[in-house]
Amino acid sequence: MKSFLQRLPLLGLLIGTTLMLTSCAPKRDRVLHIYIWSDYLADGLVEEFAAANDCEVVIDYYDSNEVLYAKIKGGATGYDLVFPSSYFVRMMAEEGLLQRLNHNNIPNIKNIDPLFVGRVSIDKKMVHSIPYMTGATGIAYRKDEVEDFEPSWRVFERTDLAGRMTLLDDPREVLGAALMVLGHSLNTTNENHIEAAADLVIEWKQNIAQFASEANKAGIASKEFYVVQAWGGDIQQIINENGDENLVFALPEEGFPMWEDTMAIPTGADNVELAEKFINFLHDPVIAARNIEFNSYLCPNWAAYNHLSEETLENPIVIIPKELLGRGKQIQDVREHLAKYTAAWDRVKSAN
Repeated sequence: MKSFLQRLPLLGLLIGTTLMLTSCAPKRDRVLHIYIWSDYLADGLVEEFAAANDCEVVIDYYDSNEVLYAKIKGGATGYDLVFPSSYFVRMMAEEGLLQRLNHNNIPNIKNIDPLFVGRVSIDKKMVHSIPYMTGATGIAYRKDEVEDFEPSWRVFERTDLAGRMTLLDDPREVLGAALMVLGHSLNTTNENHIEAAADLVIEWKQNIAQFASEANKAGIASKEFYVVQAWGGDIQQIINENGDENLVFALPEEGFPMWEDTMAIPTGADNVELAEKFINFLHDPVIAARNIEFNSYLCPNWAAYNHLSEETLENPIVIIPKELLGRGKQIQDVREHLAKYTAAWDRVKSAN
């Protein structure tokens, strides 16, 4: 099987909390506590892991890196495994919120595509994090409701669609889209550029129903919303579930964010052993392939590629075509400059 970058040459260039308790009867003494994005584990995987390891798995969900960071930074304890995007890992590690990983206890890291880690990952030596999934952010729209659609972030300026559109509740994603429209890097540290992006988003805000990272999915499926900023795999999941041929995912011509979500163990985790086992479990080639098929995101596990269906290998949402990938830009860690994005986002959220 070709390596990740042979299949994807452009990447080389490149909740409110809901609680789910997976229990094994009789009740086990060992419990793995996970904090993760919603709809991010294939059906049955948690139950299989719990049964194989004679444990319980308790899962809490969040809908933004900011919520995850604030909760861990605020002193929340008890989580054994979290799934931050890569640009949050360095900050969390430097603040002592994540522990160093023991690779000897995670042998399946040998399956992680080294080209992906070397050229895309921020934590290249996987000191505090292990890659989980990667994907792109774009625009989903209903072709049965939207006329004359053009693949541009400026769709959010369309007053004829006012009240029928949503943007993600995520500062780097939304401000990043506006920055690319304005011709700036989505990783800029220039405060004037960031503030100009905030001004543009405030204009878009007049036309959107809400900022939503979860409600956008059900909303576009039910036709409550016609256009939503979205993560590609989320939209493919809706298409798979509903067989909706009128739902389309597009990558904007101005460029689009790409990201890597990771697995990390918080400092003070109660059950490091189970967390390591779960990371290792998710990087078993067959398990990773099942997760890719379910999520419609790509796990950079080279050994899993041989287990993917041809349909998935040819799906442009999972494996972005070469001619489009050059427009994708990786969200990077801007370190202390994150405060500029936070201030700009606060201004966006408070604007009328």
